[in-house]
Amino acid sequence: MAVEAAAAPPAPTMSSGAGLIEQTLAVARRAVVRTSRQRALLIFPMIFPLILFAINGSALTAATHIPGFPTPNYRDFLIAMPFIQGAMFVSISCGVDLARDIENGFLNRLALTPLRGEAMLVGQLGGAFVLGAIQAVVYLLVGLATGVTFASGVGGALVLLLLSILIAFAFASLGALLALRFGTGEAVQGIFPLLFVGLFLSSSSLPRNLIKATWFRDIATYNPISYLLEALRSLVIVGWDARALALGAGFAVAILVISLMLSQRAMKTRLARQ
Repeated sequence: MAVEAAAAPPAPTMSSGAGLIEQTLAVARRAVVRTSRQRALLIFPMIFPLILFAINGSALTAATHIPGFPTPNYRDFLIAMPFIQGAMFVSISCGVDLARDIENGFLNRLALTPLRGEAMLVGQLGGAFVLGAIQAVVYLLVGLATGVTFASGVGGALVLLLLSILIAFAFASLGALLALRFGTGEAVQGIFPLLFVGLFLSSSSLPRNLIKATWFRDIATYNPISYLLEALRSLVIVGWDARALALGAGFAVAILVISLMLSQRAMKTRLARQ
């Protein structure tokens, strides 16, 4: 623990007159520097979803022959998957980093400064925001290189980038909530399999209307991840689908807002125990 604390970037210093934005940026700068120093967090979360994209993109091509399948190119359908998988990795890495700050006492030291709780919480997500943006650009470039075409054009590709960054930030806030509730990196990592189960119990492999098993289709329909996938996918396959985009962005914002609200409450509770 002592070695980790010594190796971490220096804590931001705050004057009592510093505004909320300045405070948030100071904490975020530390989070970005810490993330950039952990190369494994930058490389592995990008490579693993791309490996699955390459394997499934070839192995499941026959699904395009199902009557009613929305596109003849399965990669067009599958391209949304890496963005969601990457967001889940961002969630865990953000949660583990925050849990490490809890374990080595850094969060308690921040609480002794004039730093506002909102700045402390949102700033801690700064590294996750940068990581999510880098991942989104990489996935988009790989998709274009493998023949993915956007029915919504260049504007749709830009919207996909923005929406995927929002989704990554929402999942990162969920990771922060888990860290504040459980306080250990091991507990946060233990949630990761549940996130992946949620991903595969969605419309990740087939459109919901083509899922024959009723129980599977019902779970996918009530699963928010389905709507995140379908919003990203609509920009590639359909074009400008206002309903799909509104649902996807709405669920992402809901996850973000609810997670931040609960995280702020959990932070107050955790600091009160110290």
